[in-house]
Amino acid sequence: METTLSRLLVGLSVQISRSDGRVHLATVKAVDSGKSTVMVEWHERNICRGKEVELSELCALNTELVDHVNTATNKAAEPPVPAPAEKKYEGRLRSSRIPAPPSFVRSQARQTCMFQVPAPVAASQASQESLATAHSDPPTPSVLTNSVNSNQQRKRNETKVAQSLALVREAIKENDEPERMAPPPTVKGRRKSVSTQELNKGNKRQSCVIKPPEMQTKRGKFGEARPNQKFYEMIQDFRETLEITPISTTERIESHRICVCVRKRPLNKQEINKKEIDVVSVPGKGTLLVHEPKQKVDLTKYLENQVFHFDYSFDETTTNDLVYKFTAKPLVQSVFDGCMATCFAYGQTGSGKTHTMGGDFTGKQQNSAKGIYALAAHDVFTYLDHRRYSNLDLSAYVSFFEIYNGKVYDLLNKKSKLRVLEDDRQQVQVVGLEEVYVTSAEDVIRMIQTGSACRTSGQTSANANSSRSHAILQIVLRRNDRATTLYGKFSLVDLAGNERGTDVSSNDRSTLVETAEINRSLLALKECIRSLGKNSDHIPFRMSTLTKVLRDSFIGEKSRTCMIAMVSPGMGSCEYTMNTLRYADRVKELNGNSKAGDAAKVQEPLSSSSDEESVVDGGVYEAISQVSNLEEKVYAELQRAKDLIKAMEQTSYNIETGLPDLVDHSQKLFDGVVALQSAVDQERMARLKH
Repeated sequence: METTLSRLLVGLSVQISRSDGRVHLATVKAVDSGKSTVMVEWHERNICRGKEVELSELCALNTELVDHVNTATNKAAEPPVPAPAEKKYEGRLRSSRIPAPPSFVRSQARQTCMFQVPAPVAASQASQESLATAHSDPPTPSVLTNSVNSNQQRKRNETKVAQSLALVREAIKENDEPERMAPPPTVKGRRKSVSTQELNKGNKRQSCVIKPPEMQTKRGKFGEARPNQKFYEMIQDFRETLEITPISTTERIESHRICVCVRKRPLNKQEINKKEIDVVSVPGKGTLLVHEPKQKVDLTKYLENQVFHFDYSFDETTTNDLVYKFTAKPLVQSVFDGCMATCFAYGQTGSGKTHTMGGDFTGKQQNSAKGIYALAAHDVFTYLDHRRYSNLDLSAYVSFFEIYNGKVYDLLNKKSKLRVLEDDRQQVQVVGLEEVYVTSAEDVIRMIQTGSACRTSGQTSANANSSRSHAILQIVLRRNDRATTLYGKFSLVDLAGNERGTDVSSNDRSTLVETAEINRSLLALKECIRSLGKNSDHIPFRMSTLTKVLRDSFIGEKSRTCMIAMVSPGMGSCEYTMNTLRYADRVKELNGNSKAGDAAKVQEPLSSSSDEESVVDGGVYEAISQVSNLEEKVYAELQRAKDLIKAMEQTSYNIETGLPDLVDHSQKLFDGVVALQSAVDQERMARLKH
């Protein structure tokens, strides 16, 4: 029965009903009579899609299908009409041509239908014998009459078969095979026989058409099978129900004290080669969805669709110019109103932070003129030339530095080490930081290129050339008076990747230290933004070096902050994407505007194992922090030694009066080195336990 249904249904174009109520045509590819189902395929948006349909549902939508199957089945059940036996020619064939030798046999094939049962080989041999005998004996009139009747009867039978298969021939669409078997040339008046070789070709052709469901190739976006194909199909089905409204340049820009937006990057070459599935959808209007793949205990696959709402959401087709318009551009104007503004990009390594802030990449070359750094610089000089602000008599200065392992390095001064201190007015000062006077946006772009080339990078499991430091570009506006009074400051921050300690390619001490410092500074940044949103009197900016240098952006009512959360769309990065979105959602909660679903919210106390704190074991983290603090103290004592050396070089130096200072300094330096050695040993033991 299954073979009969396959012959009758495979290749037919039938109506099917989709889960969303749509009805359209599809091609039957296979029939499973055991489950009473039919496998169909259709093309949609250049994607070949498939579905298993109940046979009863198919018949309900295609009423003519039942009549076609019944008619074809009844005709197939009728006994075949036997062909009349031909008599051998007994007379001698008179012809002016030279007769062919007895060994010569014409190689002719009979044209048959694909679904017709092939004739037995014995009949073919009998035909050849009768054809060979015809060359030696002349036909009699009675024999010729029987031959004509036989040909007419055969033609009538072929006409009936052709009519019964007319519906099948009309409904069959073009299959994957480029061409069908062409009928061989025939000779009028000659009986045609079917060779065994051509019968095998016909059988092979029929076997190629009828394929079981498990043998059929599932096609996806790339035209071939992919890992996690089931998840891919479920995500595509869900996206068909979404109403996509991408952000446009005509939308109104809203004013926020704390603006939180999210940007999705496209799949990179590495993810495409691995046939990664895109699990992030951006319908627009500040909404982003993560189709989180899940699996039940019984191995049933399903999707958990997490919904997040932010001020703005940008999909993979959005350019840096459009992102800048809704994020950093409003902050530039606030700086000319005397505000302290901060815009920072946060996310997993390889999610596009440096691309967004620094500019487009072509291979390993970066076009610094296309990043938010350069776009902000162009607007700064546009405002400086505007008549509304020209009477303020302002000048622009630029500084570019990085924070690596809690230490500050000047990227515009040969990466010299800087110190972060508080003055007597409790203002944080970066001692030794070089502020360069600039007169055009081109000057700023040259400095960005110089500083980016010096930035510290490393290798992680997510990115072979990962930025392992926080890069901060500050555009400072000062009045042209003697004191060069600070008027406004715009800090543009490209944060380091937020990986956990177990996700780096090596577990040596330097990697653990830098990962711990990165995540500690990210936690401190979130706490400062949290306090800023609550208008708290106490801002915990001393928690990390990053928040110390950004103190101006957290203190006072004229503070503005914008966070750009960068997410990777691949299924392999789903966990990191969720961590990034939860971090951004908590920041958005500060304004009370978060609408994320309950499943996306994770209400945890700050002391619990949050994403930023779960870097390494708590004992290892404390040991690393202790080593870092003692290292700073030893460094300060060594800096003091330089002052003592300069004093001793003076001709007026008195060793008798200066000796107590030398003894005191030496004792402090010795105690600091001993404490540092002990802290390093404790850290080593903690790492071994971990």
